[in-house]
Amino acid sequence: MKRVSVGLLLICVLFISCKQKEESLSVGEWWAKMQVSPELELPFTFVLLEVEGQYIMEIHNADEVVRVDEIQISGDSLLIQMPVFEGYIAGTFTENEMLGSFIKESLDRVVPFQAYFGKRDRFEAKHEPTVNISGVWETYFDINTSGEYPAKGIFMQNNGKVKGTFRTKTGDYRFLQGVVDGDSLKLSTFDGAHVFLFMAQVTDSTLDGRFFSGNHDIEDFMGVRNEAFELPDADSLTFLREGYDKFAFSFPNENGRMVSLSDTRFQNKPVLVQIMGTWCPNCLDETRFYVDFLKNNPDTDVELVALAFEYAKTEEKAFEGIRRLKERVGADYPILLAQYGTSNKQKANEKLPMLNHILSYPTTIYIDRSGDVQKIHTGFNGPATGEKYLEFKKQFVETIQQLTALDVEG
Repeated sequence: MKRVSVGLLLICVLFISCKQKEESLSVGEWWAKMQVSPELELPFTFVLLEVEGQYIMEIHNADEVVRVDEIQISGDSLLIQMPVFEGYIAGTFTENEMLGSFIKESLDRVVPFQAYFGKRDRFEAKHEPTVNISGVWETYFDINTSGEYPAKGIFMQNNGKVKGTFRTKTGDYRFLQGVVDGDSLKLSTFDGAHVFLFMAQVTDSTLDGRFFSGNHDIEDFMGVRNEAFELPDADSLTFLREGYDKFAFSFPNENGRMVSLSDTRFQNKPVLVQIMGTWCPNCLDETRFYVDFLKNNPDTDVELVALAFEYAKTEEKAFEGIRRLKERVGADYPILLAQYGTSNKQKANEKLPMLNHILSYPTTIYIDRSGDVQKIHTGFNGPATGEKYLEFKKQFVETIQQLTALDVEG
């Protein structure tokens, strides 16, 4: 695929404008699309508000609302910075139309973007649904390759409209929304970081489809109905290698000071170590959960520290992402830079050789007052997973109570 120079694109978008008069955008409901392949577009919807002279975008994915409050216009040029994440939309606009690209500079990814004012269904359904996919689906992605992996599809269908998600061993594929059009399943989400489109042919008992992650990756998937299907226990996937009896690290904070578990603040306290990345929506969900938990339990005698594995190309950009996350979410626990320039899990494992592997961002290591690892939880089942998220919250509170011997609030 031919790539567009991000720097040149920004110059063209922000500084070259044929119009001297600043345009305005229509306030209300919009329909948008991203070009994930020459033939296929990923649709999503958003509401544009104007509050005290500032545009606010609210992106809707099923039960999720992503609030975007960093929108700049200059002449007929537009820059929409996603919340927390590095990605942004840059382009031009008229009152009722936007035209540009969704850009992730560190990954050199550019996805064409268009939006039109007016209320429209996310997907246009041309046929009545021939099946109802509500229920649980045992699913396998990247089939017939060495990277094949299982997932649990959980969906609810009302007439032809569908919402739900796919859970994997490492997390979930976000809040998905779409339709069953005849015997075709169409699902999408755009959360400011991920551009996900799922297309499948369906019967009462099978799914046969393709998964598009932006315009850079395509995976085939297949599924069968199986209400009893469960993924492996998230507490059993990651563990200390033989020969190691402790977890240890030493990485810099944003001030350049090296921080390790031997520091005074962590001594004789339970510690949660979060392996994460500021680019990762599941990590953002987990971080918000931890921030809320600490806010609701200010006297809980537990320390949190995060190890960030960043794909930002420079150390400066990586710390910029960390500072942005802390400010936007209100995280006041240390977030250390463990790696930049790649989020490759094999490279990450070289930084933490005591683990059998880093399977997922996020992963949380629960350490007791004596410095012993009591549990390692792989992935994070966020709000999109419904009952699984509630189950996680209950188990989390129980684990903290065991580590601290205190009553805490979920």
